[in-house]
Amino acid sequence: MTDHKLPMRAKLATSLSRGAAALSRATGRGDGSVIGGRIALMVDPNLLAELAAGREIALISGTNGKTTTTRLTAAAMGVLGDVATNSLGANMPTGHTSALAKAGATPYAVLEVDEHYLKQVLDATHPKVVALLNLSRDQLDRAKEVAMMAALWRDALPGRDLHLVANADDPMVVWAAGKAVAAGTSVTWVAAGQRFHDDSWVCPECGASIERNGEQWACVAGNLSRPVPHWAVSGDGVVDNTGTYHHIELQLPGRVNRANAATALAVAAHFGVPPAKAVPELAKVASIAGRYAVVERDGRVVRLLLSKNPAGWLEAFDMADDVPTLLSINARDPDGLDTSWLYDVDFSPLRGRRVLVTGDRAMDLAVRLEVNEVPFEHVKSFSQALTVIPPGRLEVIANYTAFQDIRAELDRVN
Repeated sequence: MTDHKLPMRAKLATSLSRGAAALSRATGRGDGSVIGGRIALMVDPNLLAELAAGREIALISGTNGKTTTTRLTAAAMGVLGDVATNSLGANMPTGHTSALAKAGATPYAVLEVDEHYLKQVLDATHPKVVALLNLSRDQLDRAKEVAMMAALWRDALPGRDLHLVANADDPMVVWAAGKAVAAGTSVTWVAAGQRFHDDSWVCPECGASIERNGEQWACVAGNLSRPVPHWAVSGDGVVDNTGTYHHIELQLPGRVNRANAATALAVAAHFGVPPAKAVPELAKVASIAGRYAVVERDGRVVRLLLSKNPAGWLEAFDMADDVPTLLSINARDPDGLDTSWLYDVDFSPLRGRRVLVTGDRAMDLAVRLEVNEVPFEHVKSFSQALTVIPPGRLEVIANYTAFQDIRAELDRVN
């Protein structure tokens, strides 16, 4: 819906959203991706639905990889025309409203959605495609238990006119999509992988165990099993649903980002984007709101990796090079206050490299590293870490607010 077709109240709310967001950026209070939407929805609670009308929309949801996959999908969709997107990770309705208001009239939108808000955003935006990435434990004192989250998805998806793009390697995702697929919803299965298995050893349907044999998995007592993928990561590229291989050169590290790229290509293909035209656009994505950013500071080349939960930390260890590595942990409200999740992470891949720890809860991390027999040094801050390592490379792995603190020290690098 173009601005001139909006009801008067919606026009006012949209103007206030843009103004509040711009003021937030100008005063250095933030990037404006939340405050604009918050104010706008106070004026017009239906604004998200009004701004979504007339656009073809893709929603991206899951525990990990949402922001990156959203950015890659928006890049791929850009082949067709202008795309509205919440590129900085504000993934609740306030962020969606702000992003659509800021973008103005666009034919397409790609929105990252916090997994808890998927039903609410489905109701408001009526998307053409929904991508389901993964489900694993996250923020134990705030988030729902994984099977409960999968059940909410399972109940939210049926009866809608949409297409699913879903991870065939995650039993929780397959089960969550199952009711909609059984009712006739079309689906594209992507072999996107699952490194962290601790949340999917038990069948969410019947409680029996799930057995794995290589890439295959199945419930030992019921019918839940890995569906045949339509798309798959293969080596340095992706095999699409026609069996065609596409070599992908990403600036983003790790197999997990090739999997994110496969999902992005599958989503874009359902909008009519040929993979061969989308692949070059993915190669232009270098960092996302600081994630994977590489910055030179005081003779050190610093790469930033954001990891918020056990599954994310395992992927970060796969991406990080064998160079000095700074780990930073906070436990503020956006992170979750409970740090017991650290014991779900195997830190042994860090043995043999120089490890530094910092952050509000550095001592919690220190105890965990001692249990894993990983030597470490404590530093008071990111700045001190730069002074104690020699010139060269430094990998930084941090959870949410710790990452934002370090990003702020680096002038909010994007």
